[in-house]
Amino acid sequence: MMSNLFSSFDPSTSPLIQLNWMSMLTAMLIMPTKFWNLNSQSTMLLKKTTEFIMKEMNNITKNKQIKLLMMSMFMFILINNIMGITPYTFTATSHLVISLALSLPMWIMLMMHGWIKFTNNMFSHLLPTGTPMLLMPFMIMIETISNLIRPISLSVRLTANMIAGHLLMTLLGEINSLKTIPLIFIMKMILMMFETAISMIQAYVFTILSTLYSSEIP
Repeated sequence: MMSNLFSSFDPSTSPLIQLNWMSMLTAMLIMPTKFWNLNSQSTMLLKKTTEFIMKEMNNITKNKQIKLLMMSMFMFILINNIMGITPYTFTATSHLVISLALSLPMWIMLMMHGWIKFTNNMFSHLLPTGTPMLLMPFMIMIETISNLIRPISLSVRLTANMIAGHLLMTLLGEINSLKTIPLIFIMKMILMMFETAISMIQAYVFTILSTLYSSEIP
């Protein structure tokens, strides 16, 4: 009997051993870059993925530092999302604290850099070109609010998408009827494939949106 619907997101597995948070770094430590002298399949897959993401970012910005930062963030989020769908592994990105810790410092860094070095350009972004005189105060207010909620929207989107599928799989796991086991097994396999796709898409969306936000700064 499940005591709490959200107990599956509790990072503590026991009072004495609380090592689930280490899963955020474990995959990066144990993943080898090459298995043989030639590139392995995992290395080729990683290379193809990074080339695709880099091509997308090249269409948005030419800043090498931003692209390196976003690529590192993409791999970090992707690895944690994929690890979250493996059995007995804690999903770190399902907690708002983790996703907000990824988006908020980056947003503050970009805002400080833009407002300190390019103040006039940052002011110009608050008012779209061709705005009627009567709508100018409202447009400035709307643009300011949209800029302020960007880190919250990034973190909530990532957390909510990672929680939704896990909650559904947890609820399906509580059904113990022998007659429904084949149906539940098929549904869980479909959900597992769906969660794998969601894990990749959310890492991609987080990275591309962050790159788009950074492109507004000269």
